[in-house]
Order: sequence, then structure tokens, then C-alpha cells
Amino acid sequence: MGEPPIWVTVIVNRVLGNVATALLAALHVKPSNPSYPIPNHISMEIFVFVLAALFFLWLKRNLSADRPGTAQLCMEMLLTNPMGVGVKDLIKDNLPHGGEKYLPMIGSIGIFVLFCNLISVIPTLVSPTANSSVPLGCAIIVFIYYNLSGVATKGPLGYAKHFLGPSIFLAPLWVIVEIVSNLARLLSLTVRLWVNMMVSEMLYVIFLGLMLGLTIFVGKLNPAGYIFGVLPLIGPALFILLHIVVAFLQAFVFTILPVIYVAGAVEEVH
Repeated sequence: MGEPPIWVTVIVNRVLGNVATALLAALHVKPSNPSYPIPNHISMEIFVFVLAALFFLWLKRNLSADRPGTAQLCMEMLLTNPMGVGVKDLIKDNLPHGGEKYLPMIGSIGIFVLFCNLISVIPTLVSPTANSSVPLGCAIIVFIYYNLSGVATKGPLGYAKHFLGPSIFLAPLWVIVEIVSNLARLLSLTVRLWVNMMVSEMLYVIFLGLMLGLTIFVGKLNPAGYIFGVLPLIGPALFILLHIVVAFLQAFVFTILPVIYVAGAVEEVH
């Protein structure tokens, strides 16, 4: 039957379940849970997208150059900040000439990944990026984007020369190396994000269970032991903080790597 649906999945399936069932039937794909053809990670992905869209529509209406609000300042910090790790900063450092045109796409991917990572901080919700298919989907988009950027900048033939290497004699070997290297980027982006988010969520759940178990066990031995009941309140807070750090770090990695990939695809070889 698959994983039990969370409340977001129930709502999403009520709205889009019939459409998803018809689409899967047309593709001859059988869902693991026919009652909820849209699984948790896809439902959460849709949920994050809708929340992000509503948030940025609200933010756009409240932008102010004279009196910026807290939300505006936080979003501006994601673009540029004194540490030089904002999306715009990374693009400026790696793509100094005309790199601004890549900001909307790379910034959107990075912020979407960040929101997906952070959403599980809210109780009862899960990070869609903790499921391998979501990071893989984001990695495929990055893969297609930087290759298309290379083709758009250099032309099909000019970009193809990028795979031939500096010497015509080494071209057959170089092509194989470049193809394997580019495909490995898909695996690298996917596994890094997926494993880190999955482990971060697992640590939180496991240690919360251990602390609850310890409190109940000690309490049964001695009623005074229920004083340890504070542990399930304090302990998870530390893992929530760790999860937030991991969420930002992985979003940063999923931003800087696409910047580097685009830079490598569009740079002129001298």
C-alpha cells in the first residue's frame, strides 16, 4: 500500500487525484496506493510550490525601497549578502560578464530546494527532497539548463567542440570522459541532496523516539523520573536546528554547483 498519506497528501489527492489516476492509467503505470495516487513527496512538492507562489505574490505587493520589511530583507539576503554567498554573488563571481540572465533560473531552483528542505520543520510535514525522485528531478532540470545554455551561447557545433578536448588526437577518449563526467553530475546532485535530507529527518525522528522511550522507562521505575520529560522538548530542538543548518547548506550546494556548471558550459576556451 505504500507509505501512509499525510494530511497534505489527502487534500492534494482530493483536488488532483482523479487527474493523476487518469494520467497514470494512460501511461500504464499502477500507483502503489490507488486511493492516493499522488504520494507524499509529490504532494509536498506541489504544496511547497503553491506556498512559494503565494508568498512571492504577497512579497511583490509589499516591496519597498524606503522601508523594506523583514521578509523582503530575508529574501534580499538570499540574493546578496556581506558573506558573498547569495545567488547573485555566486553568479557575479563565476559569471562576471552577462551572468545576470542566469539569475532567475538558478535562483528559482536554489530557493525552491531551500523551501523544500525547510518545510519539514513544521510538524506533520515532510521534506520532499528526502525522497530521491525530487532531487533527481531538480538535477535533471539543472542538467538540461546548463547544456542548453552552452548551446545557446556557442551554437550546437561550438558547444560540441567543448566535448572534444584540446587535442584532436585525444578527442575520442576526451568525449567519453566528458560524457561520463556530465552524467556523473546528475548522480552527484541527486545523492548529495537526497541522502543529507533523509538522514537529517531520520535523526530527528529516531532521537525523539529514544528520548520519549527513556522518559517513559525512567518514569515507570520512579515517578520522579518523569522530570526527564523535558528531554523530548529540548533534545528535538537541537536536531531541528541541525536540520535547518543542513537545509541551508544543501540549498547553497544546489545553487553554487549549477552556477559552476553553467560557467563551464558558456566559457570561451582560449
